[in-house]
Amino acid sequence: MTTGIASAPGVPLRVALVGYGLAGSVFHAPLIAATEGLALDTVVTRNPERREQARAEFPDVRFADSPDELWDRAGELDLVVVASPNKTHVPVATAALKAGLAVVVDKPIAGTAAEARELATLADEHDLLLSVFQNRRWDNDFLTLQRLLAEGELGDVWRFESRFERWRPQPKGGWRESGDPAEIGGLLYDLGSHVVDQALVLFGPATEVYAESNVRRAGAEADDDTFIALTHASGVRTHLYVSATAAQLGPRFRVLGSKAGYVKYGLDPQEAALREGDRPTAGAEWGVEPESMWGRVGSGESPLTGGGRAVATVPGDYPAYYKAVAAALREGAPNPVTAYEAAAALEVLEAARRSAREGVTVRL
Repeated sequence: MTTGIASAPGVPLRVALVGYGLAGSVFHAPLIAATEGLALDTVVTRNPERREQARAEFPDVRFADSPDELWDRAGELDLVVVASPNKTHVPVATAALKAGLAVVVDKPIAGTAAEARELATLADEHDLLLSVFQNRRWDNDFLTLQRLLAEGELGDVWRFESRFERWRPQPKGGWRESGDPAEIGGLLYDLGSHVVDQALVLFGPATEVYAESNVRRAGAEADDDTFIALTHASGVRTHLYVSATAAQLGPRFRVLGSKAGYVKYGLDPQEAALREGDRPTAGAEWGVEPESMWGRVGSGESPLTGGGRAVATVPGDYPAYYKAVAAALREGAPNPVTAYEAAAALEVLEAARRSAREGVTVRL
């Protein structure tokens, strides 16, 4: 991979982080700083309060008002992380690649699968890493389910149910809840990017997509309660729920197979820990949840009444993503999440949007 002057052996790869809102400050900056071989060099934000926030945690960080300032000193950087609003992902990533810099883009990488593939092609032409931050592949429940599937605990999976639900009856506003299509807001593209990606990783490509999407809350502009049904080429049926209007939360995962089922409640604790200021440091326990939150595997019994057996949850591991990015840049190791994989998920999201709008099942 092509990198800048900082890529000499023993010298950390210098990272510029574009955006210091929720994604930049809670996820990317702490995980970059915790990764051996990476150094947070520059944060791009004009906001004075966000600059102070960044400086308090990273005293040596530099600042830029706009991404354009980075391209003039591209030789001083190795990686650009795009954590700015969704509508900026494609133009900023395009400019970074043309400047000769490797890129990580927060999900969704783009508004359409075609745009994602165009970015992937540009990266290939420049022999540069282009990776997508699909951190939920390193959620504790997802890692646990992967292990159960690999060990054949459930037999042949028939149905996969995944819920990413919240109870937020009052809209927060901002671009994430904007009805302007240019903003690429709404839960379909926000939380939907996670649950669709997980389903495709677990069970392979989808052949049919059906969706229902609603705007439930007064004053809301973008979808806040959406259901997606997938038929996979493997034969698995997937039901995905993303909602900000769930007064009672369902199980995070309910997976039904020919031998047994797996039911898991509760979200991975890593996001909450990062929001609270906890950091993944060497030797520290990270991503571990209490036994009371473990899921259960069994057949013919309700997990809510103690049916089945408790299965220890594999610790979540968001730091693994940037470790893999560093290894890809240094050693040519595999890209942890490619833009082509992101394009496949976007195909499903586009089909879901069409299905909800027209009331049809879309074949891919």
